[in-house]
Parts: sequence; C-alpha cells; structure tokens
Amino acid sequence: MLLLAVDTATPAVTVALHDGESVLAESNQVDARRHGELLLPSVDKVLAEAGLKLEAVTGIVVGVGPGPYTGLRVGLVTAATFASVLGVPVHGLCTLDGLAYAAGAAGIEGPFTVATDARRKEVYWARYEDPRTRVGEPAVDRPADIAEQVAGLPAVGQGALLYPEVFPDARGPEHQSAAALASLAVERLAAGEEFLPPTPLYLRRPDAQVPKNYKVVTPQ
Repeated sequence: MLLLAVDTATPAVTVALHDGESVLAESNQVDARRHGELLLPSVDKVLAEAGLKLEAVTGIVVGVGPGPYTGLRVGLVTAATFASVLGVPVHGLCTLDGLAYAAGAAGIEGPFTVATDARRKEVYWARYEDPRTRVGEPAVDRPADIAEQVAGLPAVGQGALLYPEVFPDARGPEHQSAAALASLAVERLAAGEEFLPPTPLYLRRPDAQVPKNYKVVTPQ
C-alpha cells in the first residue's frame, strides 16, 4: 500500500505519503491564495523525500471539504487526475474528520468541536464524540448562532481560534494535516469502511453569481 493524501479545503496546502504502517513524508504550507501554485511542487517534494515515484502510488486520499470553492477544487481535480492516470482508486474524506483525527493524536479525547474558517464571518464546523466519531453532518454558520451548541467543549481548527468569544477553549491543531488524513484513511480501509465520493462539499453557493435582473443582449 502507498497512499498519496492531499487536502486544499483550508488555507493549508498539505500532502503526505503513507505506506499503510506510517507516514513516509509530508509537506504543509499555509497560503490561502496559492493552492494551485503550491500543490504539485508539494507532491514532488514528498515523493522525493520518500525516494519514490508517482507510479508507486496505489491509492489517492483527498479532503472533500467543506471549504471555499476555489481552493477546494484544486485538490479534488488534482486527486481525480492522478487517480485516472495511475488507474488507482481515490478515497474522499471530510476535511473536518482529518482535523479531528489529528486532534486525537494531540491528546484530545472528546467530546469536542472542529471549526475551520469559512470566511464571511462564518465557520465550517462539526461536533465529535471522539477523534473518530462525528456527531451529525458538517455545517456552515455564524459562530454566534452556534454558541449554545458548542458551549463547554474544547475546539480545534483555525475557525475556533478566530472566534474566542464562542470557542474560549480553542486548541491545536490549527490547520489540516494530510498525514492525519492518510492515517485515518488507512484505518478505514483496514476496517472495510466506505469513503465519500471525491466531489466537493461546499455547503453554500459560490461567491461568483449571475447578477439579478441580468439581461442577455443578442444581435438583431
């Protein structure tokens, strides 16, 4: 087994290689505006550090979000392209699940909340019973609107750090880790669990929309 994991659903451009036993190499860079520029060089970097070629990869793991449209699609398109060229499966995982798994590795047992920055003064979030068990589906909300639901719970992720009035017990990890995502995928593969399809989990409409009352002008 050799899994290549990527995630661009958050400001982190994160890539990792996992051989089914341990993480062989990883790259983590935080830059919300350069997902497309940084992802492929990051893949090259982890392959070089592991001393392996892309052809050795037996499966792709990708974070499907939730996340902003532009950054999220970079990782998903790249994952789909690699999978098609190599003829290997692509396994989708919720990005928040990867953060929750990383939180467990950092010593948080649960229950707790994961929250990432959704911009527009909102967060993508979900509650977890433990690092492997999400309660309900991910959602996008204004922090003040979910204050009662997350009260008294530790929280991880950049979204929690941005709104300390709602998440007073905010902890690390702050950013997504492809290493954690890959490790979670290895566990789920061993257990025979299903994965999400490699399609984007946006939770809301994209910023770019056709203006209201838009008139099409055609030649006479």
